[in-house]
Amino acid sequence: MKVFLSWSGQRSKEVANFLSDWLCCVIQASRPWISTRDLDRGSLWFGEINDQLKDTTVGIICLTQENKTRPWILFEAGALAKGLSTSRVCTLLVDLEPKDIEDPLAQFNHTFPTRESVLGLVKTLNDTLANNGLDNKTLEQVFTTYWPQFESRFADILANTEAQPPSKPRPEEDVLGEILENTRMLNSRIRRLEHDAERSRMREIDIPMSMMHEEAMAMAKTGTPAEITLDRFGNRLPKSLLKELMSSIERGKSIE
Repeated sequence: MKVFLSWSGQRSKEVANFLSDWLCCVIQASRPWISTRDLDRGSLWFGEINDQLKDTTVGIICLTQENKTRPWILFEAGALAKGLSTSRVCTLLVDLEPKDIEDPLAQFNHTFPTRESVLGLVKTLNDTLANNGLDNKTLEQVFTTYWPQFESRFADILANTEAQPPSKPRPEEDVLGEILENTRMLNSRIRRLEHDAERSRMREIDIPMSMMHEEAMAMAKTGTPAEITLDRFGNRLPKSLLKELMSSIERGKSIE
């Protein structure tokens, strides 16, 4: 069972790393996967995130005052919501209250760092294992064994990481400018791919280009109707050679 752990910021990262190890002790069948990049460094990770979500069962977003409006958290939350049902995505409120959360994150199930709430999260994870999960009695015994570790380590993380103020929403002009820049980059990449595809297609043509051009010119000179010549070669010749062919056809018409 893969559990996708989302984080952004130092405090959130520490919680996600600890939660990854702790879950493996409580539910040994779990396979936590941690997204290890913030937005600035991870903007090229979209494909990787989508690949990881293909077999993800549950998503946990480690949410703090610092990251609750960060684009990277919102992106991963959206990716999780798209790939999973909302009942399989939850937020772990590290230093937040529900009133601090706005949409779209407010739509998810919240987990608090309390015994009862974390036990509910563990039971949700265990339920996804169906017949491979632990029975309730065994699960609660295991949880009771490892809960003091969670409580102690979580308190240490809060004490040893500095609480950061909430990140300010980016100005609308900056967001629109970034969208425009990304769109231009995407268009440029598409043009390069189309160009490479055209070159590859031309290399795959059985008849060498020179022979094809010579045959087209010969057909044009013998008076073959332009429609036939262009139908056969018009979509296979580069623009420069096609232009030359059209000129030859026009010269043939003028002689007639």
